[in-house]
Amino acid sequence: MFEAGRLRALYAQYREQVAFLVVYIREAHALDGRSPLIKGGLPLVEEPVTLDERRAVATVCLRRTAFEGMPAVVDGMDNATEKAYAAAPDRLYLIGKDGRVAYQGAPGPFGFLPSALEKAIEAELAGKASEAPKP
Repeated sequence: MFEAGRLRALYAQYREQVAFLVVYIREAHALDGRSPLIKGGLPLVEEPVTLDERRAVATVCLRRTAFEGMPAVVDGMDNATEKAYAAAPDRLYLIGKDGRVAYQGAPGPFGFLPSALEKAIEAELAGKASEAPKP
């Protein structure tokens, strides 16, 4: 999440005009998962098996990343949001006021580009949705 700090800056800049929401999906780097990551500063967690456990892990992870303070929800154990938005391991979306997907970033971490999201936000706010960048 090398770009998470930039996303937080976008939140600070646009939060009066755009509703931001972090959706915590399944843990991408759980110790007992497919891609464990042991790196300084990152929380060490096992894959939750209940919704309460997932909420607890989400709280820890959000608190220890640049997402702290941003509105957040937790995907259910059925991973419905993750599946619907092809969100793993992370992904940025902008949904227009009319409910359409105005921007869909590529999968992270390399597709996690707040700069592209910012261009899409600017285009959407200017009423120029067709100018929003495509991933």
